Amino acid sequence: MKIFNTIPKIREALREIRRDGMTIGFVPTMGFLHEGHLSLIRIAKRRADVVVVSIYVNPMQFSAGEDLAAYPRDFRRDETLCENEGVNFIFYPNDEEIYPDGFATRISVEGLKEPLCGRSRPSHFDGVATVVAKLFNIVEPDLAVFGKKDFQQLAIIRRMTRDLDFPIEIVGGETVRERDGLAMSSRNKYLSPAEREVAPTLYRALRMAKQRIEDGGAEDSEAVKRVMRAQIESADAFEIDYIEIVDPETLIPVANPSSRKVVIALAVRLGAARLIDNIEVGF
Repeated sequence: MKIFNTIPKIREALREIRRDGMTIGFVPTMGFLHEGHLSLIRIAKRRADVVVVSIYVNPMQFSAGEDLAAYPRDFRRDETLCENEGVNFIFYPNDEEIYPDGFATRISVEGLKEPLCGRSRPSHFDGVATVVAKLFNIVEPDLAVFGKKDFQQLAIIRRMTRDLDFPIEIVGGETVRERDGLAMSSRNKYLSPAEREVAPTLYRALRMAKQRIEDGGAEDSEAVKRVMRAQIESADAFEIDYIEIVDPETLIPVANPSSRKVVIALAVRLGAARLIDNIEVGF
């Protein structure tokens, strides 16, 4: 496994890979890797000849007052995990490499960035789209793998890839969960033992809502959301940001979820952690 810190060096190495006719799978991350990330690496490894993982905590997707400085980092641990998974290259740049002096460009995916998490994090997805577009241009992968836990992010990356004609297949990896159902996330590190104990309430509420829709007892999304809200609030620990039932491509709210594919998505604040999760229905 080789580690590169600069754009010219990673490009030079990958030019040789392409010259040899090999395909490149790419997994962009912000590091502090967990089993969810490793599952994406395994998908890339199955689908491509060579796997590139980027590790970069992107300041453009953090707003003032968010956890950029406190975001967990442990490159040596990440390096070991990548090596154990058979990753071929790690791209580990610093801020000056990605955003040199005079950088003045942002990519904005209108219509998909505003709902759900975009309401409380209005600049977040511009930062995500911009850094992913840069990474796509640097790595030039044949396919890139993103987790479905960040469903809005996945929808935005798919639209951006299509709109900007990137010749890249976007692959969604299933959410990886702890034994009690909590979606794996680097931010779970922020949870106290008591908060960690109640955190699986979110997945139980999602599963309950999915079952309600699939059983045909939920023609009205608002009714489903009320039941979910009551279940989550009964734990007396969460501050709910949103609970929504949306179209998986447009992210537009769906009034009647029983006759089509939908995604039930939520975001909450639990202590110092902001947790997101979702579940697909009808897929």
